[in-house]
Amino acid sequence: MNDDEDNFTSITWENADDAKAAAASSSGHQQSSSSAASSSQPPTSGVDLVLGTQNLVDPYSRPRVDADHGRPRWEGYLMVQVTEARKEHEGTKEMFVSYGIRAETNLKHFARSRIATRRRFQDFVFLRENLARDFPACVVAPLPDKHRLEYLTGDRFKSEFIERRVTDLQLFLERVCRHPTLQRSQLLRSFLESTEWHVEMHTHTSSAASGSSNATLTGVDEGPRGPQGILDTLSDTFLNAFAKVRKPDEKFEVMKERLDKFDEGLSGVERVISRGRVRWTDLATDYEELANAIEGLGYLESGITDPLNRFASSSNEWARITRSTTGRSTDELQSHLHAILAYSSAHRSVLKLRDQKQLDFEELTDYLSSVVSERDRLASLSSPHGGGHGHGGVRGAGITGFLKDKVDHFRGVDEERTRVERMQRLDGRIKELQDAVTVSHDVSVAFSDEVAKENKIFHMAKDQEMKELLGSYADGQVAMWKQGADLWDALIPKLEAIKVDV
Repeated sequence: MNDDEDNFTSITWENADDAKAAAASSSGHQQSSSSAASSSQPPTSGVDLVLGTQNLVDPYSRPRVDADHGRPRWEGYLMVQVTEARKEHEGTKEMFVSYGIRAETNLKHFARSRIATRRRFQDFVFLRENLARDFPACVVAPLPDKHRLEYLTGDRFKSEFIERRVTDLQLFLERVCRHPTLQRSQLLRSFLESTEWHVEMHTHTSSAASGSSNATLTGVDEGPRGPQGILDTLSDTFLNAFAKVRKPDEKFEVMKERLDKFDEGLSGVERVISRGRVRWTDLATDYEELANAIEGLGYLESGITDPLNRFASSSNEWARITRSTTGRSTDELQSHLHAILAYSSAHRSVLKLRDQKQLDFEELTDYLSSVVSERDRLASLSSPHGGGHGHGGVRGAGITGFLKDKVDHFRGVDEERTRVERMQRLDGRIKELQDAVTVSHDVSVAFSDEVAKENKIFHMAKDQEMKELLGSYADGQVAMWKQGADLWDALIPKLEAIKVDV
């Protein structure tokens, strides 16, 4: 990879001196961590399974947080560039487009500091889907849609579509590679480095299907599971739609409100930009009509035909400049605004998942309370004056428990023995639920902590992207007006040379 050819746009939000200092200060820690990891693997807990930390190259090493400002710090940099697209198997039914990827990094877990490979769009899809599954607490950048109509009509092989996709994939990889957690994932390293990527894909899918993805909230692996049925999915969706967190955390409510306002602001910007494009197009048409009118006038004024023709030519050129610049800059701006809105939607999904973790904890706590209450009620039945009398029999309260008690009485079942056996079973269930509540609480707290860090990372990335986006748009506008100023300045001497007889 030649330095003259590199045009990396990824950033680390820190200057070069800070990056070098961070790398130097962390090198000793990384070496000691790697040596420790080689001797013994960290124990996998329920929290690790939920957060996906077992999928990191070095599970002992996590993104550091600056104590002064609470800002995440990076272990190093990983800069990427999506280069030329190439049509593979052109002219056959198996034709597809592959995209060149070049990367440069100082992260220790990569085998090389400079990397070059090629991947097709399906590989990017696999990377994104599995990163989102392996790291549910991370805001994984979305991929561009597949544009179904263009897939059906074959337009996906046109140069305009391919150029747009290269830009979208560049933005996706930038977001992933500058994320302090995702840049250290095993899958991303294989995506960039592996020469047997299809084998890595199969291995990762197999391990995910039979391993940590089947763990429950208690951290217990239940073995392979079959695919979830449509009825199960719908029931979960309906239940989650009506369930709400009883004690919402104000910090995360503020995050949601901030995201809503940001999305509303971006939508407003998009509407204004669209209206501005229409007006600029109409103005360019007016300039073209003005040029035609001035050119027609030049035929009538034989003495000033040349200056008038130059004015008409300048008007046509200005119309061309405004139409071209407005179309190009507006398309790029709107495309990037859509990408930022999709990124914001991914962040909102992570916030919803955090609420679900808290909701799981609250529901488990309620279930534990109901089981403890039932066990205490049964225990009070041992005394003739216990509080459980008048509140149901051994089989429970309500008409169902009453009928079951009557059936047991007619069958000659020993009620005291039944009561003791139910209490023993409830004691075992209480112990299981207490462990599950403890793990669920730990998961909820850990997930909330990670989401709080992700919120900082997201806003840092979003602020940087907005700065670059608006800066690029402003530069385009400045360049357009500068061209216009030069164009009209060159015309002024021609107009001033016209002699008017008084």
